[in-house]
Amino acid sequence: MSNDAAGTAERPLFPAGSAPMAPADDAEATLDLRNADRDAAIAHLFDQHYMRLLRLAVLLGAEQDAEDIVSEAFYQLHHRWAKLKTPGAAAGYLRSIVCNQARMRIRRLKIIRHHTYQEPDDLVHSAEQQVLLNDEQRAVVAALRTLTSRQRQVLVLKYWLDLKEAEIAETLKISAGAVKSHTARGMAKLATVMTGGLQ
Repeated sequence: MSNDAAGTAERPLFPAGSAPMAPADDAEATLDLRNADRDAAIAHLFDQHYMRLLRLAVLLGAEQDAEDIVSEAFYQLHHRWAKLKTPGAAAGYLRSIVCNQARMRIRRLKIIRHHTYQEPDDLVHSAEQQVLLNDEQRAVVAALRTLTSRQRQVLVLKYWLDLKEAEIAETLKISAGAVKSHTARGMAKLATVMTGGLQ
């Protein structure tokens, strides 16, 4: 993974010792998804991708709803298994659902916050969030929250999941040019926030 791929920030997106897990190599998977029944294939996908999808949801701002979002992704995959073009498309399908569900959650929270006022409580992180993120990673997540939803999604998919530009475009259903634009703008703002320029 190249930390300076966008060329806009010298500081690595993920601090040393906190690099994301490399994507599972589907070619090395022990179960041939083409010949597996739906339940066995989804169970195998769950074992291979659950933690990575949970991290993705947390980084995209799902916070305490991350587990629900990932569970919903697997439910939708189970429900629509027969509509997949190939079983190899399942991991990308799960990523798309997690991205969309996280984006919808953030929109829903903005609407709720706009129409109601509550005294801010201390944010309580779930046990899974505590395990998934160390202090340096929490600082990165806080900085990611200052970005637009699309910028955050593109950067997380690019630098955390190490997806290629075409894979990001396919996951988010946007053009490759939009991926480049969101990456450049997101990295510029993230670099400013991480160096304390907006405080």
